[in-house]
Amino acid sequence: MAFSSGNSGGPMSDINVTPLVDVMLVLLIIFMITAPQLSHKIKIDLPQPNPNIVNPENPPDPVRLQIRQDGSLYWNDTPVDELGLKAQIAVIAQQSNQPELQIDADDAAQYEAVARVLSDAKSQGLTKIGFVNSN
Repeated sequence: MAFSSGNSGGPMSDINVTPLVDVMLVLLIIFMITAPQLSHKIKIDLPQPNPNIVNPENPPDPVRLQIRQDGSLYWNDTPVDELGLKAQIAVIAQQSNQPELQIDADDAAQYEAVARVLSDAKSQGLTKIGFVNSN
């Protein structure tokens, strides 16, 4: 004995809402679990400004270091070799108010040259290093 659904093989005109109900119940459960967590406050200790430290009104001019595609180095548009670069970095690292070293590496420059400059700056104690793009 076969059961008949009353359809003659045509398209079904009713929408199956079971998947929609399942999704809505899952979302309801997720929101019920996470809603109390959103109102929970976390206490953190933010750093407070030190009134004894005075920021300089006129920071020193940044130093621009260009690394070209062929690996040549230019310190403020003046050619410099690796030993001269290390000496220049040592000089500015000893200053109490260090200028920022802005590294402008060519897109086709080798990563090794940039890594070597960063390593030299870190070993000398330079703390203000930035990257710029001249394009």
